[in-house]
Parts: sequence; C-alpha cells; structure tokens
Amino acid sequence: MQTYTYNKNQELFKKALKLIPTGVYGHLGPAEGCFIPVCSYPFFASRAKGSYFWDVDGNRFIDYMCAYGPNVLGYNDDDVDNAVAEQMKLCNCTTAPSSIMIDFAELLVDTVDMADWAFFAKNGGDVTSFALMVAKAATGRKKTILINGGYHGVAPWTQKLGHPGICQEDVINNIYVDWNNYEQVEKIVKENPNDIACFMATPYHHPVFTDSELPSKDYWQKIRKLCTDYGIVLAIDDVRCGFRLDMKGSDHYFGFKADLMCFCKALGNGYNFSALCGTDALKDAVSSVMYTGSYWLSAIPFAAGIACINKMKKLKAPKLMQDKGKKLTAGLVKIAKSYGFNLKVSGVPSMWYMRITNDDSLTLHQEWISECVRRGAFFANHHNLFINCSLSDDDIKLTHEIAADSFRAVKNNHKEL
Repeated sequence: MQTYTYNKNQELFKKALKLIPTGVYGHLGPAEGCFIPVCSYPFFASRAKGSYFWDVDGNRFIDYMCAYGPNVLGYNDDDVDNAVAEQMKLCNCTTAPSSIMIDFAELLVDTVDMADWAFFAKNGGDVTSFALMVAKAATGRKKTILINGGYHGVAPWTQKLGHPGICQEDVINNIYVDWNNYEQVEKIVKENPNDIACFMATPYHHPVFTDSELPSKDYWQKIRKLCTDYGIVLAIDDVRCGFRLDMKGSDHYFGFKADLMCFCKALGNGYNFSALCGTDALKDAVSSVMYTGSYWLSAIPFAAGIACINKMKKLKAPKLMQDKGKKLTAGLVKIAKSYGFNLKVSGVPSMWYMRITNDDSLTLHQEWISECVRRGAFFANHHNLFINCSLSDDDIKLTHEIAADSFRAVKNNHKEL
C-alpha cells in the first residue's frame, strides 16, 4: 500500500506554533495525543463525512477516534444537520432560552432510565464539576472518592498535585481508590462516616495507557448500597461511554441506578453541549447551586440533540456499534496472530482499547499504529477508540487490509520476531 505524506500539515503546524501555545493543544495535539512517531500523523482536518475525515494534504482516514467521541452517527449526518438548519432559521443564542430546551429535556428524561431532570452545559468537565457541587450542596460534606487513573475533565480538582497550575488546596478533598476494589471504598467510608459527599467514577475503567477493565461481579451493586447506607451521592461520569453501551444510560447497562449521570460526547453528534441528569431527591440541591455559562442555553445543540437521540433509538445504536466493534476487533486480533503479534483488546467493542503485548515498552504497538495511520486507518496509540453508526462493512474490510499491510511492515523491521 502507498503511505501518506503530510507536507501541508507540517507547514501549518509550524505556523500554528508561532501563534498558539503548543500549536494544537490538549489531547488533540501531537504531544498529549501520543502521536508517536509524530511524522506519521496529520494535524489538521479539511473536511469530514460519515466515518471519514480528510486532512489538509487530501489524505482520507477511516476515523476510529470519532473526534474523541462526539461523532456517533457519522460526520455531517443529514438528519442532525437538517434539524440544525431549521433551528438556525428561528434562533440560537438569545436573551431568553428557546423552548426547544424543554423539548430536549423531556426527551432525555424519557430516554435515560434514572433521570427525573436534566441540566445543561457545554463540556463534560462542566457537568462533572457541577455534579460535585450538587453532591456537596445536598450532603453538606466536602470529600469525594475517585478512582486512581480516572479522568473527569481538566478542572483543578480533576488533576494531580505536582502538575503545573495545581496546588494542594485544589485536590485536598479527593480520596483515591483502586478500580474494582470495593473493600477499599468501604474502609474509607467507614473511617469518614460524615465527610464523604460523593463517589464518582466512569461506568467501567478506561484510563489511557492501560487496559480497560469492566466492573467485577456485584461491584456496582455493592457500591450503590454503600452509598445509600451512608448518604453518599453516587455520580457516574458517562461522558465518554454514554449511548455507546445503552440508550438508557451505562448504569442501566451494568444493572444499578446512579444518583447523578454526566453526559456529553454523543448527545448531539458534534454540536457542543453536555447534560447532568439526576433523581428527584437532588432536584432542590441542583436548584440551590449557582452555575451557568455564556452559551449554555443556545438552541442549536438542543435541535441537534433531539435529532441525534431519536436517530440513535431508531438505529438501536448501542447494539449496532457493539456488533460493528466485535467484527472489527475480532478481525484485527486474528490478523495480528497470523503475523506473530498478540493484540489484546479490552473494554466494550463500541469503545475498545488495544495494545500489542509482545513487548513491554509499547514500541511495537506504536510502530504498528503509526503504519495504520499512514495507510488511512486513524487510531490513537494509547487512548480508547470509538465506533460510529456509519461505519460500513467495506470500511471494516479496508481497515483489516490496512492492519495486515501494517503488521507486515512492522514484521519486516523486526526480523528477530
């Protein structure tokens, strides 16, 4: 297969570095995005449709990062974009919110099993931070139990002491436990019976750089009972998994009921907003907290959200994405084995994590991923990956061909294997 070149990407990145700190920042940038080796990756997109995006050099990629999650139906989905165009004719950012906000809240409450109400913001971090404030307002307590390696956004309380810009006061009320270790949580709760306001975690553990882990048997049911017994708010960060496991919420998928659920990425197929859903017991606490933003009640994302959720329901999107993910990952594992590589897949098929286990340094994995990207299958090295509903069987077939050619290239570079 012919491999891609990125001359225009490199030229623009040099220009960006002069004008924007780090050029492209955060997890979308070459450094935090773990684009290794950097020369194998595009930096700037020019257009997108369905499962593909094209970079500024004209290279087409089957996109398994899905804009880090928001692309759930396929880029530029006609149904979502038409709903947005109709709302644009009416209004978007206005002094009083559009009544379409109520329509979307009603749809979300009817869709998410645990939800009695919905509160809207813009980013996942907005609603995870708000969830903590609600828990503290409801309980009058100040401490939060979090999972080691968990990710809940970029607010100071979500970061680690010692990182630039973070001081001890930002994280002093965080208590960290290991995933799936119920006894550790129970011990901390009993040692701090009147101090824990909230237990927050993702529905299953999907950190970067390590394998994803599903909840062990009865883990969530025991955590639920413990939180209820000690008056602790159970908040689930469903920002990344939301609607890729279950339209009724990832707590429903794993058989328990959360008090608060945070949604964002798949709400509006790329139109930016987030939502915190909760139970009636916390409605007064929500109302008591001052929390807002300049564009939080814009009408266009609500129009996109209504079209997106209705289409996901029609498609039975979670099952569709799980089935596509199983077909894709099973093929990748089989192809890897035929070239002498052990490709480990963890997590759920619609949002999986993969790594080559033949060496502990991750070098072989980075080499293989970079060869895939240079041939048109966009994976990230050490982040979970996403399926979207528009991914076709032909896309999966081409990805398998790219994977095979890439394994062949890595094998040729490592005669010792």
